[in-house]
Amino acid sequence: MKSIDEMSGTHIKLSFGRKVFLIADYLFLTVAALLCLLPLINVLAVSLSSSNAAAAGYVKLWPVEFTVSSYKYALTKPQFIQAFLISVKRVALGYVINMTVIILTAYPLSKEKNSFHARGIYAWIFIVTMMFSGGLIPTYMTIRYLGMLDTIWALVLPGAVPIFNVVLMMNFFRSIPHEIEEAAFIDGAGHLKTLLQIYLPLSLPSLATVSLFVIVNHWNSWFDGIIYMNHTYNYPLQSYMRTIIINPDIQSMTSSEQLVMKEISERTFKAAQIFLGALPILCVYPFLQKYFMSGLTMGSVKG
Repeated sequence: MKSIDEMSGTHIKLSFGRKVFLIADYLFLTVAALLCLLPLINVLAVSLSSSNAAAAGYVKLWPVEFTVSSYKYALTKPQFIQAFLISVKRVALGYVINMTVIILTAYPLSKEKNSFHARGIYAWIFIVTMMFSGGLIPTYMTIRYLGMLDTIWALVLPGAVPIFNVVLMMNFFRSIPHEIEEAAFIDGAGHLKTLLQIYLPLSLPSLATVSLFVIVNHWNSWFDGIIYMNHTYNYPLQSYMRTIIINPDIQSMTSSEQLVMKEISERTFKAAQIFLGALPILCVYPFLQKYFMSGLTMGSVKG
């Protein structure tokens, strides 16, 4: 597709100041990207290096004495596999619950006051809950009295209504031209059909953005696992990794595990688990990122 300048036959010449700004902008973004990427590359390099090279500090951005022993041990460790599966289950349940509540809450709140008279009341209720919380102790007592301690529901239900994501989705819905909704109503569509067949297909960029926020939030959350789980075998992955990184329990290891740890070293083993914990999000992001820059309703209404 040709740009407007190419179709009009004109060519805009960049000024010297504009060129300097673009070069500085690209350099800054490149440095920022490297600052975010280099620590992960270092963790990957350490996880693929031998114990002697990692202990001596020889590993920088490339593996030294390449080996995958740390990954083999991590993938056969029952505690790691159990925590990984709990996190996968949490993300699956949390995603379905969060996205269902977000969409069903944002849709009516996106209507005008003459269509939904109580909109302002509900909007203020949600905004207040976003600004003020009940506190950790009341939340813990509520979850305890409901019998959700040591269950997966303690990880997904307390955050079932992420208000920030509701506001984000509501703003996307409000930006959809009202004429599209009116045309759907004229054709006999109800609110549910309009939501499913009109609003959601036009909101793919917002759905991708909110989906990524929800997935990352559930996958990276670690504090609630430590608070609401009384037994370590119920920890999600991030809670489990926090315990082994900050307070590794070497004494509880069997003699065979201690022998393996001497061969691969604790540092390479931790690095392997950290990279495995970040890998699912790294795999999901490219599939959602392509929707971020898409136009929300470009070309939907012809003037």
